Amino acid sequence: MRKIVLLAAAAAALLVSACNTIEGVGRDVSAAGKAVADTAKDAKK
Repeated sequence: MRKIVLLAAAAAALLVSACNTIEGVGRDVSAAGKAVADTAKDAKK
């Protein structure tokens, strides 16, 4: 029983950290997209 509780806690910790990582990647991709869009706007001028 103790092993199951430890494994469940470890799995929960991994899931929480994965959510933070995915959120960070989303912000990075969004920032890169904004930079590309800004560069395209500047090129049109």
